[in-house]
Amino acid sequence: MARPDGAEVLDRLTDRERQVLALMAQGRSNAGIAETLVVSERAVAKHINAIFTKLDMPPAADVNRRVLAVVRFLGRT
Repeated sequence: MARPDGAEVLDRLTDRERQVLALMAQGRSNAGIAETLVVSERAVAKHINAIFTKLDMPPAADVNRRVLAVVRFLGRT
């Protein structure tokens, strides 16, 4: 079975997950994302974990996964 390309994988994300990923791409911290979206930091963390899962990010240091997710997002936009 072939792996889906980046566009197909990003299409799996919800609108809110795309918003979170876009804010991550701007360099926002979880606290900054929470403030912008008027949600808790815990909600942001849950969205980020869902993003990592949907993008098939390997378990690694959070910073590395965060960077990989942003790179994939920026490659699509």
